[in-house]
Amino acid sequence: MKYDVNALHLLVATATMFTPSAFCFTLPVTTLNRHVVTAQCNENACHNMSLLRMSAATLDGVTTVNGEKSPTAWECDEDAKCVEVPACDEEACRTTLDVRIHGTWYDLSGWRKAHPAGSHWIDWYDGRDATEVMDAFHSAKALEMYKRLPKSTPETAQLLESTAEPDTSTQIAFRKLRTKLEEDGWFERDIGREVTLLSIWGGLVVGSFATASSLPALSTVLIALAMTNAGWLGHDYVHGVDKFSDRMRYFAAYAAGLGVTWWSDKHNKHHALTNEQGVDEDIATDPFLYTWAPDPKYDSPLRKIQHLIFFVPFSALFALWRVDTVKVIIEAIENKRPQAKNEMYCILAHYFTLLTFLPFKVWVPAVFLSGLMSALIVTPTHQSERLFEDYQPDWVTAQFESTRNAKMTNPFSEWLWGGMQYQLEHHLFPSMPRGNYPKLKPILAKFAKDNNIPGGYRESGEFEILKMNWDLYRTVAKADPVEGAPYSRGHGQLGAIDLGLSPARGGLAGFGGSE
Repeated sequence: MKYDVNALHLLVATATMFTPSAFCFTLPVTTLNRHVVTAQCNENACHNMSLLRMSAATLDGVTTVNGEKSPTAWECDEDAKCVEVPACDEEACRTTLDVRIHGTWYDLSGWRKAHPAGSHWIDWYDGRDATEVMDAFHSAKALEMYKRLPKSTPETAQLLESTAEPDTSTQIAFRKLRTKLEEDGWFERDIGREVTLLSIWGGLVVGSFATASSLPALSTVLIALAMTNAGWLGHDYVHGVDKFSDRMRYFAAYAAGLGVTWWSDKHNKHHALTNEQGVDEDIATDPFLYTWAPDPKYDSPLRKIQHLIFFVPFSALFALWRVDTVKVIIEAIENKRPQAKNEMYCILAHYFTLLTFLPFKVWVPAVFLSGLMSALIVTPTHQSERLFEDYQPDWVTAQFESTRNAKMTNPFSEWLWGGMQYQLEHHLFPSMPRGNYPKLKPILAKFAKDNNIPGGYRESGEFEILKMNWDLYRTVAKADPVEGAPYSRGHGQLGAIDLGLSPARGGLAGFGGSE
């Protein structure tokens, strides 16, 4: 195997003549001073992560089979301890994967496989800024760990800095606000409040078990409320980064039959890429419910009556989540993801409890009733707001524009919505205990005004926001299909996380030239 440096210079010159929006191609060339240039494509477009990392100066690091300069890459463990390793084997050279966090570019190619939440998250931010996502989803320990990871080479950082979107004034102001809230103790959890919420859930479960034989209808309602409540509590603990949340991490698994691995993969994607068409699964509800007029080839006759039958797919929500949970946990065990077996044991315990204490005529209808209640709560706070066809580099502004809060009218609704009524507060600060969200509302309203965010702080009454969502379904039902409309599963904006088209997937990029 050998590398022709002149040919590589020619390839660099040729590649710069084209724009990725016009052509679909992949350039798995070779290591260019420890970087590899890769574009990610499907039949419609290319998602260019790193074309402009190329320069003639970087070609000096290319070696021949007997060369003295052997390019190196990184291998990292789960503690972010990294060592240099050879970048090339007999068939391929490893890419770099460069992500900006708080103004510094890091090469995360060696860390991607060790990332506890999966490599796909890191892949998506190659060549992009991930500051807000890093801050939002990670513990204080993780926020210190990433600083130990290898930094991108100065040449790569300079090239990427010149092409990546600069931080906006809104992003900078938001980082200051987050720091102040952290210093003021807003992320500390009120254990007394958690005990109260858990006690309400426990009371519903005991009540359902006690009335299962004598009052099965009441038992169904009680266990449905318990399932919905368990979903919101588990949601809090999966997002939480404090010690209490760590201990309660699998609550959703044994209390609601919902997997932590599935929830983290799906739900964090929704948080990071909210309302981005082709990426955010929470708005990919077709062919049963459409939130925008689709391309004719992805249309369904059901769309014309979706505003009349919406309650049917809504009711199936929890059942679908349970099925997805089982699929994901089996795959997680096969892939030897951390704690996957423990999660499976919690899910088995959940079903053992249901089958032991509740008859089918109680818990099966409860799954669908709980699904209906949950769907009525989770769908309206985003679907009627702005949808994005493209990646949004200003994550903060995107959250304001894609999110609407619901204002409750009574204490029961305040409890039933489980904090989802404070959707904007939750999206901007997902690891903050939800008990602090009401106090955060005026702060975010002022922030939106001070930073001139389009639409400002959005909030509607609990019934008004449900009506807005129904009006959306009716409007889309009456609309004609639109040629070229974004596909909800990745063919409008590239769904790299779903389709596996990320530039660093597998950590290797192949090249020719062997003999």
